Amino acid sequence: MSQKEQMSKHDYVIKCKKAASQGNVIAQNTLGFLYLNGQGVVSDYKEAAKWFKQAAEQGYDAAEYNLAIMYKLGQGVDLDLSESFKWLQSAASKDYADAQYSLGNMYFQGDELEQDYVKAYMWWSLAESNGAKDINHNKEAGAKKMNKAEIQEAERLARAWQAQHGNS
Repeated sequence: MSQKEQMSKHDYVIKCKKAASQGNVIAQNTLGFLYLNGQGVVSDYKEAAKWFKQAAEQGYDAAEYNLAIMYKLGQGVDLDLSESFKWLQSAASKDYADAQYSLGNMYFQGDELEQDYVKAYMWWSLAESNGAKDINHNKEAGAKKMNKAEIQEAERLARAWQAQHGNS
């Protein structure tokens, strides 16, 4: 990497830190990623979680999802599946497909909540309708554990959720 490239990364981090400290949620979330991945800064999970949390507390869906993953993995914060679930629910309610997909996985696996194939299928269906890719394998695995009435119920719940939240 050339000195010019290094300087531009350094400048980017400085600009990002300035905007983040002024409350810009996109900059806060970006700074979280920079610390998470050690890009332009020394990798620091606690610092990443701090910045994700600041943006999440302002309702930024991507940061809510990122913070949820930090809690699920215990990176930079104590492992806490109920906190992870809380932040996933918040992001999912804003049609954040990755959060909806992850909620489906949590319900399917029974992570920190009662295993519920109908809810898993419902969340996967919502994630798929919001652009998540490669969900069919999850839905197929779920469908193998459900009867036809349960699949229909999951589809009905997804439609009802979309109608309640103003989505098509």
